[in-house]
Amino acid sequence: MNNKLFVGNISWSTSEDGLKTFFSQVGTVVEVKIITDRNTGRSKGFGFVTMTTDEEAKKAMEELNGKELDGRAIVVNEAKPRAPRDNDRSGGGRRGGDDSSSY
Repeated sequence: MNNKLFVGNISWSTSEDGLKTFFSQVGTVVEVKIITDRNTGRSKGFGFVTMTTDEEAKKAMEELNGKELDGRAIVVNEAKPRAPRDNDRSGGGRRGGDDSSSY
């Protein structure tokens, strides 16, 4: 188990402080990050909460998943590692080179 949690279906009006307070009812919160659109600064409706221990993270999932926060039933799951993006400039992809396939 990981002590970092994914939190989905967050209201646009929910602040990081509000999310921290909400999760503090089940344990000690180390970090909170609500993901925002880089152009508008508006919440994308999800974020991450890191608890002190795996046990506290598990308790948060069990007790807070589906609970209402700022008028929305939030989703709380274990955070998964970020998958590589297609545009990560790692050299993959089909630019240049010998490609004999037809399109």
